[in-house]
Amino acid sequence: MTKSSRNLLGRLLFQDKGILPTGKLLIVFGIASSLLIVAGGFGLPWPLVFLIDALLIGLSLCDLLLSPKKKEVGMSRQIENQLERGLEYKVDLHIHNASHHEMLIELKDGLPQVFEARFPLKGKIPASSSLSGSYNMVAPVRGDYNLSRIYLRYRSRFGLWAKQKTFKTDDAVRVIPDLTETRKVLEDAQQYLMYEGQKIRKQKSGSGEFAKIRTYVTGDDPRMINWRQTAKLQEVMTNEYEPEHGKYITILIDCGRMMGAELKEGNRLEKSLEAAMTVAAAALKNGDYVSVIGFSREIKVYVPPAKGMGHMQTILEQIYSLQVDAAESNYALVFQHIQSVQRKRSLLLLFSDVHTFLNEDSLLFHFQRLRRQHLFLTIGVEDETVINRSKDEPANVKATMIKSMAQQQIMEKRKEKMKWEKQGLHMLEAREEKLASTAVSHYIDVLNRGLL
Repeated sequence: MTKSSRNLLGRLLFQDKGILPTGKLLIVFGIASSLLIVAGGFGLPWPLVFLIDALLIGLSLCDLLLSPKKKEVGMSRQIENQLERGLEYKVDLHIHNASHHEMLIELKDGLPQVFEARFPLKGKIPASSSLSGSYNMVAPVRGDYNLSRIYLRYRSRFGLWAKQKTFKTDDAVRVIPDLTETRKVLEDAQQYLMYEGQKIRKQKSGSGEFAKIRTYVTGDDPRMINWRQTAKLQEVMTNEYEPEHGKYITILIDCGRMMGAELKEGNRLEKSLEAAMTVAAAALKNGDYVSVIGFSREIKVYVPPAKGMGHMQTILEQIYSLQVDAAESNYALVFQHIQSVQRKRSLLLLFSDVHTFLNEDSLLFHFQRLRRQHLFLTIGVEDETVINRSKDEPANVKATMIKSMAQQQIMEKRKEKMKWEKQGLHMLEAREEKLASTAVSHYIDVLNRGLL
């Protein structure tokens, strides 16, 4: 394909600058040409037919003089530089018409192909004025993107021709995991877990750090009654304790092949990243130290332990671009890495595919060494397809076989989990929408029970 043909194709596809005939011109010229050809068949001289056709084309070109020149049109875009995956955002566009002619416009923004938006946008801009508009878009894939072009097409006064112009822009956009669950935890962790169907267990009586004195309610330990405040206020008051701060939480994010399994929204890795950020927010808000390790067949990301809400941004900058690898995960490597970098007792929270982890019998040696010092939990997204198949009615032979195979998988997984749990490895599976709340609930339960 030659350069000129590529330019023409790009122009027709709304991806290049230039001038194009409109549908209106093609219809008018087609009707006029047909009538002239018929007239030529009835005796009208053919040179005159061609002359009239050329005159019509010439008159239509005069229409271009009644449209704004390209240098009289300006455009800019306003978009947030950080977007959350799967959420809808508003993009503002500003168009300036410095000419003395009205403009009928069609517009397409040069978004990356994975972004979702509806184009073209249409509108009318009076002479010597500006127009501001907006559209909604969704970024479903994490990563860094550069929005470098906006494509504008506007018609001449009588609508016979359309001019097309490409505006160069330089808007860098970063798409990060969906932090909706994280914001809920930061607003009110107790209310978040109650809403999600979880319940934070009460702190063991008298253990942990003193938090405050509050009114006694039914179910409180009578031994915690503060008699001095009770006598002073003439109301039963009790002491409230909270878990000690400054614990170490290590979040492990599996980026291996099985984490690419598609779910209702995104894949397992997407949900694991969102849940990991939610747990990190809860721990940092509680004053604990949080470190993060992303891995597949090698260590991809390591964020050293730190405390304070400012550490949230450090974690986000390191893990937002993690992608699924085509290779199997090397659990032995990450266990060895933990032994070398995490000397203090820590809660190791592994987001992975539980079924894959259960099949790694060679990990038992590494895990036994790790368990002497750390508390370990593996959490993953349950396979709803297998669960639903195990509950299907056996209407025919095929359905019966599928049901029996699904039940067999569930029983084998349960058997393997029991074997590992006897070694001190706890495993949980949750529905994709409950993964974050389940992980946070387990973290708080570990602290409340004083296991760290």
